[in-house]
Amino acid sequence: MPKRLRQQRRGKGKNVFRAPAKAAKVKISYGKLDINRLTKGKVVDLIHDALHSAPIAKIRLEDGKVIHIPAALGIGINDEVEIGVGAKLKPGNVLPLSSIPDGMSVFNLELKPGDGGKLVRASGTSAQIISHEKDRVIVQLPSRELKPFNPSCLATIGVVAGGGRTEKPFTKAGAKHYAMKRRGKYWPRVRGVAMVPAAHPFGGKRARTGRKSKSVSRRAPPGAKVGSIAARRTGRRK
Repeated sequence: MPKRLRQQRRGKGKNVFRAPAKAAKVKISYGKLDINRLTKGKVVDLIHDALHSAPIAKIRLEDGKVIHIPAALGIGINDEVEIGVGAKLKPGNVLPLSSIPDGMSVFNLELKPGDGGKLVRASGTSAQIISHEKDRVIVQLPSRELKPFNPSCLATIGVVAGGGRTEKPFTKAGAKHYAMKRRGKYWPRVRGVAMVPAAHPFGGKRARTGRKSKSVSRRAPPGAKVGSIAARRTGRRK
């Protein structure tokens, strides 16, 4: 009896492929703020959350409200933070894109005004303001994509803290196991050629000899759709 492929089981959406949403310590958001009024706050704590690669800054505002945003590189506890139009252009401050000059590095950008920040939140990442137009601001994302934004969308000045995170190796399989389990990542990933023929089309000794083609039709059944799907060409270009 053949087994279902990994991508087939992933499509079912079981818990082994899902991130445990309730495991997050805090919700990252700018909160409901009046961006036209300058609001000041203080960093009261830096939180480590296993679901996020960057440290989270806990900020207490003047009115007593508390918000959580990714910490900027160089920010620390008891540092003051300004939010809104008129805030200083220093790391950790939050301004609308219309108030940030060209060439400035930003992170935690809102896709829509008021959504709390959705893009560029991983450790060590930043986007760059490219230009201001009449009704939009062009931002270059870490992927080099140039994306237009509403000028009223908020962003944080600087670079996300924790940029050297990937330089430290896990060294032990147990540490990798718990890191992947917390984020709902499927791990370890077994190679198809290392499986038996019943578990994967590339499995068995015949596949290891290199005689089996990796190209597969677009109309192939789900259990056979692995490898180069509907490839126009394969191999190195000459």
